[in-house]
Amino acid sequence: MKNNKQKLIETLHEKQKAFFASQITHGNSFRIEKLRALKKEIQHREKDIYQALKKDLRKSGFESMTSETVLVEKEIDKMIRMLPLWNRPQRAKSSLINFPSKDYIIHEPYGNTLVISPWNYPFQLAVTPLVGAIAAGNTVVLKPSEFAPQTGKVISEIMACVFDPGHVAVVEGDASIATALLQKKWDFIMFTGSTTIGKIIAKAAAEHLTPTTLELGGKSPCIVDDSAPIVMTAKRLVWGKFLNCGQTCIAPDYLLVHEKIKDKLTQEIIKQIKKAFGENQENSDDYGRIAHQRHFDKLKASLKNHNIIYGGATNEKDFFFSPTLVDEPALDSELMQEEIFGPILPIISYKTEDEIHEIFKGRERPLAFYIFSKRKKFIKQLFNRYSFGGGVANDSIIQFANDNLPFGGVGHSGMGAYHGKYSFKNFTHEKPIIKRSFWFDLPGRYAPYPKFLSLLKFLLKNL
Repeated sequence: MKNNKQKLIETLHEKQKAFFASQITHGNSFRIEKLRALKKEIQHREKDIYQALKKDLRKSGFESMTSETVLVEKEIDKMIRMLPLWNRPQRAKSSLINFPSKDYIIHEPYGNTLVISPWNYPFQLAVTPLVGAIAAGNTVVLKPSEFAPQTGKVISEIMACVFDPGHVAVVEGDASIATALLQKKWDFIMFTGSTTIGKIIAKAAAEHLTPTTLELGGKSPCIVDDSAPIVMTAKRLVWGKFLNCGQTCIAPDYLLVHEKIKDKLTQEIIKQIKKAFGENQENSDDYGRIAHQRHFDKLKASLKNHNIIYGGATNEKDFFFSPTLVDEPALDSELMQEEIFGPILPIISYKTEDEIHEIFKGRERPLAFYIFSKRKKFIKQLFNRYSFGGGVANDSIIQFANDNLPFGGVGHSGMGAYHGKYSFKNFTHEKPIIKRSFWFDLPGRYAPYPKFLSLLKFLLKNL
């Protein structure tokens, strides 16, 4: 079986190299035609996608639509509409040193790309990067997560209906398949997942000097000062934290709450949890489940020796894990060292801004950074002081939905960015071109060189 998979990968790799070499993907009309066909097939299979997401993560139809299929269709629509503009040669200002010349930038597809996607938003985080790669003129091998097998199966069927396997192919399987894929030489790799695996991807890519985009995670903090309105803050936090059962890379990972409002905010968060998902969240149609056993066990173990002030209920039969609040965990505990990626929300109080800075000292740069406050100066100071992938004041995770903004991390939370125009740029090489005339050359360009250099130096620096 292993040899069969390796042969499949080898065959696909060769097919895609040949497909890209044919240059059929270079034309806008071909790309747009395929994107339209993909959107049509997604709409045709919408119920199947929802059922797969229900089986894999017990996602509600509403969550499946708003956080998965709608975002993909929106990305496709924007690519179709804007591709002719984005893919035009872009004129650049000429230098007088090269006079006369025409200077411009061509958006060149990288070629054969590999996309490795995660299990938490298994449709959206697989297909959105693929849309960008196709719009940019690349071929794609997509490796969906084995921890969302039903969604992976539907994605594979959709792609097989729309694309020649030389253009787009889906390879399902476990980590051994990902390892086999990474042994091949790709022109570009995009990975979404944990920082730990991201390092493995980067190391494998470095063997071939392959450019990468890594969408990782980290412990995204959320600061709530004493000016924040309690009810609205709690409502927005509950939505952002417990969407998809907390399995969102940009979910608030922990709260830093001013001591003056900590108790009131905590009680309101509990109230909003009950309002959203009922007294017994296990019975809620709107509350999801943990994706797989290993992650369920990790989350359960992370609660040991902590003060649980709400929740903590679990049911291993269907990987139910209730919304859980933890009071004042030790900063050196596992809960506060690794990204939680689940429905556990640590709440830590602070008294002064210096305490906030002390908590952040030595921590890696997160994918997201949230502040709830009415103090504009406080918000501005924190946003300017710290480095992170993207920030939001007075809400959470909404940055992902705006395709006019780049989405990506920095440092341990990733490299590169995508969404909308940034997806197109992500999967293209900006190739500079200069076209010169034969009728003029700058005096002194050729040997024997002039003896008096001051005028030439001035011209070279200022023209």
